[in-house]
Amino acid sequence: MTEPCDLTALEARRLIGIRKLSPVELLDSTLKRIEEVNPAINAVVAIDERARGRAREAEEAVMRGDKLGLLHGLPIGIKDLEETEGLVTTFGSPIFRDNVPKADLSSVARIRAAGAVITAKTNTPEFGAGANTRNAVYGATGNPHDPTRSAAGSSGGSGAALAAGMFAICSGSDTGGSLRNPAAFNGIVGYRPSPGLVSTERKGLGWQNLSVLGPMANNTPDAALLLAAMAGDDPRDPLAYTLPGEAVRAKPERWTPLAPLDLSSLRLAATEDFGLALVEKTVREAFRARVAALEPLFAHIEEKTPDCRGANESFEILRALNFLVAHQEKVAKTPDLVGPNVRANVAEGLGYSAADVARAGALQTQLYHRWQAFFAAGTDLIIAPAITISPRPWTELFPREIDGQATRTYFHWLAMAYIVTLTGHPAISIPMGRDALGMPFGLQIVGPRGGDALVLRAAAAIEAACAGDALLSRPQADIGALRTALPIASMPGFLGFD
Repeated sequence: MTEPCDLTALEARRLIGIRKLSPVELLDSTLKRIEEVNPAINAVVAIDERARGRAREAEEAVMRGDKLGLLHGLPIGIKDLEETEGLVTTFGSPIFRDNVPKADLSSVARIRAAGAVITAKTNTPEFGAGANTRNAVYGATGNPHDPTRSAAGSSGGSGAALAAGMFAICSGSDTGGSLRNPAAFNGIVGYRPSPGLVSTERKGLGWQNLSVLGPMANNTPDAALLLAAMAGDDPRDPLAYTLPGEAVRAKPERWTPLAPLDLSSLRLAATEDFGLALVEKTVREAFRARVAALEPLFAHIEEKTPDCRGANESFEILRALNFLVAHQEKVAKTPDLVGPNVRANVAEGLGYSAADVARAGALQTQLYHRWQAFFAAGTDLIIAPAITISPRPWTELFPREIDGQATRTYFHWLAMAYIVTLTGHPAISIPMGRDALGMPFGLQIVGPRGGDALVLRAAAAIEAACAGDALLSRPQADIGALRTALPIASMPGFLGFD
């Protein structure tokens, strides 16, 4: 490591705590890296000018001997779907181009209270719609491993910023894979926690489990550190239930440091497609190679999948309900300021009947019951590809076909992620080398109901076991090449919805 910004979050926090690293020095290194490489990929879209002052305050607290928070002095990027007090939050929409919130989203407030230095906002598709990070406010985000290719999304800005060494930790969110998709594309870690673990007050359909907030990092222990700060109860989130007298979530020791795990005790199921996803040959071949390489680490890996019938239909309908609640009025009143993905989802939602919605909920419930039976029959974890394709050019709004087969919708290519979303089970994408096209490959690890700690511990143990292995360890973006690359803003099609 040659620069402070290249340190892991845990190591940087340790050095800050023993007065071996100044929060100001760390922030300066972060800002320098952003200045050098961000033009090539456009991952960071707004800088908080107050960050240096807050880094100085963090340094003063260290020197006074104050009690320090979990994230004390660590710079962090916040996804531009999450409100940040005093820092522009556009949601990737021209409607909110000049929106400066007066208060943090509750999860952001917890991050700030843990001592993090909120430094920047990271790019996202308009309202998180679609898994290709581009919008009409800030433009497209490129992949640090090849800026002409997609960083995925909707947490694509956070994923690209991590892969380019701008931050050690960033925030993200996930409905149809928006933490796991960019993790896979960019070669970093994205963790989707159980619904309610990271509470949020913002969901329009508070009882629905599809959308969650979660951490992103370059390794699992750092993601767990950020999760420990993000997790918390909030009475405004109906899924974040509280047991009387017990803090169900706000116990950092549950997540960091992660307890060691004996992988040889675990029985895994491996599936290339959950029985119904369109997955291209390149991804299937990469996954098979990883399964073969990992098999000696575990008690048993068996090729099998839960029965996922009805998942496509259920997700399409339930997802559309979210868009109706959040965006129907915008589409009606300002259609010219709303992009094609959002318009398409609202139109789709308006076409469903009460019977359709009832069927979607029933299909989701049946899927959930089959998954519980699957795990109960002797499976500890499921491993699968995190996403269905190798990264394609960001100029392609979404994949219309996969190996010659037409996709159902603009988000059908996310089926490996959204099938898991429907079940409410925790899942993580960890980087495992490169595919045959030279782009990062992400392995998805799915745990049982409520198995957040198991998933994180297993992911960390796999990372440790595979460290230094060219096939299985995290691929590194070429920071030097990004420093000299042409600005992504100079590429045709950079700015706009489509």
